[in-house]
Amino acid sequence: MKKLIFLGSMLLCSTMFYAQTEAELKATKKVKKDSIAAIQGRVDAIDAQIKALPGWKIGAFGVIGTNLSNFNNWYAQGFPNNSSGNIGITVNAFANLKQDKFFWRNSGNINLSWVKLDDKDDPTDDSGFREATDVFNISSLYGRKVSEKFAISALGEYRTTILSNFNDPGYLDLGVGGTWTPSDNLVVVIHPLNYNFVFSKEDNIFNSSMGAKILADYTRNIGNIDYKSNLSLFQSYESGDLSNWTWTNSFSYTLWKMIGVGFEFGLRNNKQEALNYAINTLGDTGATFDNVDNDLQTYWTLGVSYKL
Repeated sequence: MKKLIFLGSMLLCSTMFYAQTEAELKATKKVKKDSIAAIQGRVDAIDAQIKALPGWKIGAFGVIGTNLSNFNNWYAQGFPNNSSGNIGITVNAFANLKQDKFFWRNSGNINLSWVKLDDKDDPTDDSGFREATDVFNISSLYGRKVSEKFAISALGEYRTTILSNFNDPGYLDLGVGGTWTPSDNLVVVIHPLNYNFVFSKEDNIFNSSMGAKILADYTRNIGNIDYKSNLSLFQSYESGDLSNWTWTNSFSYTLWKMIGVGFEFGLRNNKQEALNYAINTLGDTGATFDNVDNDLQTYWTLGVSYKL
């Protein structure tokens, strides 16, 4: 009986000691977390001061997505012997100069991808990779400040494809107007005097015109998260058929050192491209601006990201 009482007392004391120790450790952990949060807050404040300093700010991040597979005698699918895959690469880069009286912002976006589906039982099919997504965009914006948040500006922006049909079509916007910069992260460009040069062999489809240019760019870094959203819109004064817009969004979450997970998606509306596709790819010779199906263009890429 005495042994049972002794063992019970020891067990009770051990439980109370463990509970007390666990509570103390949790309390210590909470204090440490509060201290880390306070230190991180001071670091973020210093980073904000650094970003606000005049001079060049340069950076880049990108996404690499791959998926490769090979099947032999896999009878449950339509092509039991095949190899397939897709590869996607996205790069977003910027080089911005900030001074007291002016700024010069430069950015570039590249999104390329290749896909393949090789049916090994069909010797006539295409066994190699072929182009899928093909986006190339660079822009340069110069602004002369008239106030802290508003500037008289000039913009040059060029968009095309580079894997195939380089500069066919290609779009070059040159214009002047005003730029609003409510914060270091957001830039809104409104240029009522803008000429949209369109380069293409299909002169009867692609036409240059005068119009208004609107560009909005938001770039933000919060801890391990990088985010960039860019909207580029041209509204033709000649015809709505010659107007176009493109909106891209890029996310990157750093997991370890410079490596993480990235995601990018883009939307585009361009009636000239839709008509060119209908006539020259689908062979619809009766297609016109009035009857062509101008569906929304989309793409997305998910994969491993790397931050520079």
